[in-house]
Amino acid sequence: MTVLKALKKMFGKSEAEQLAPIPSAPSHAPGHRSDAPKAERPAPVAAPKQQSQPAPAAPIAAEPARSEAPKPARPRREPKPKAPVIPWKLEDFVVEPQEGKTRFHDFKLSPELMHAIQDLGFPYCTPIQAQVLGFTLAGKDAIGRAQTGTGKTAAFLISIITQLLQTPPPKERYMGEPRALIIAPTRELVVQIAKDAADLTKYTGLNVMTFVGGMDFDKQLKHLEARHCDILVATPGRLLDFNQRGDVHLDMVEVMVLDEADRMLDMGFIPQVRQIIRQTPPKSERQTLLFSATFTEDVMNLAKQWTTDPAIVEIEVTNVANENVEQHIYAVAGADKYKLLYNLVNDNGWERVIVFANRKDEVRRIEERLVRDGINAAQLSGDVPQHKRIKTLEGFREGKIRVLVATDVAGRGIHIDGISHVINFTLPEVPDDYVHRIGRTGRAGADGVSISFAGEDDSYQLPSIEEKLGRKISCETPPTHLLRAVERKRPQ
Repeated sequence: MTVLKALKKMFGKSEAEQLAPIPSAPSHAPGHRSDAPKAERPAPVAAPKQQSQPAPAAPIAAEPARSEAPKPARPRREPKPKAPVIPWKLEDFVVEPQEGKTRFHDFKLSPELMHAIQDLGFPYCTPIQAQVLGFTLAGKDAIGRAQTGTGKTAAFLISIITQLLQTPPPKERYMGEPRALIIAPTRELVVQIAKDAADLTKYTGLNVMTFVGGMDFDKQLKHLEARHCDILVATPGRLLDFNQRGDVHLDMVEVMVLDEADRMLDMGFIPQVRQIIRQTPPKSERQTLLFSATFTEDVMNLAKQWTTDPAIVEIEVTNVANENVEQHIYAVAGADKYKLLYNLVNDNGWERVIVFANRKDEVRRIEERLVRDGINAAQLSGDVPQHKRIKTLEGFREGKIRVLVATDVAGRGIHIDGISHVINFTLPEVPDDYVHRIGRTGRAGADGVSISFAGEDDSYQLPSIEEKLGRKISCETPPTHLLRAVERKRPQ
């Protein structure tokens, strides 16, 4: 038999036969693999390609034999038995009462939330958590003044999660309708809050989403379209983008949090925040929590507009400066400040330093001079676009940038471990900013050093800073070799 005849015998059905529907009788059980339909489908080119030998009849004759005597299936391995899941009980989380301390057990929190709190290793509340939760769990609005690191994020997250668990979601609900909204001024803060929220909600089934500028818009949109959003953490600009496109609707927000309100004022975000709040239910129909590092007149005016009879919680940090931070002040003429900065960084080989200055133009000049003199530096101020801010912070975190020069507004979003030194090129005009600046080092239990330059133009700030700290800081004269002229180098 020639190859042509063999092929005609296999595939040479009449046109009517080819067009006839395949009978349903020889159906197979679900999951049973069948090669019959593939054999009947005309494939005049594919068949010759599968022939590895020129002999015509052997491969064709062998084809039925292969289907009649299939290879034996490999024996399946029996799956290993899974370890039994031991249900968690509140009795597993034992925290003994202590005088002067508030336990999370002292509040009526769900077992799912308490399980997550135990995983995070939080037996007792921080002062702001103890005070805020006493009001917010009862449904009251609240205004809190607290510095970073006091536990305020967990305070409002625990309140939000409790509210969402106690109140079932509406039956009719779109994907883009969050039940809780947290607005923060920077991407870095949004990401941190969302991480904390994910840790606290892991046993609850609640979904946390983030919207931040400088990130992939379509990717964030896909996340929004894939599942219901319970807690949305966002920067004002990106949230408005989604809202104005009709992808996000804020008419079902039950709890709204404004974090670092004073900083949003400084960064000019309040007009955007006003637009967002107008999309939410009236303040009498939502719970509003506002947090700020300072209670300026502007912050209190905003709180009055957006909250209803709020509880006011102020936490005075008894030890305002981190004990792990060694503080120095150098008395130096303004003309010598740059030389002192350069020689400190260059001579000591410091690899991760933040330099603070009061004005954006100062920040720019310092960064430009450092780069010109061969030190890998970058700036962070309100003039730097968001996408560049993200890239700069990532480079600093990864060690690609040695010196980060920043203003107070930009610097408050920097939460990076491993910063060895903070240098105040100019002393801040607000004592709280000094505390916040030096708190960028000495994080996570590590030791840190802060060095402040006190010149003729800013040394008058020292008394108010010392009053804030509750102690004196002795001024030192910098060693002569640190005031030598800078040798010009090419950028590294």
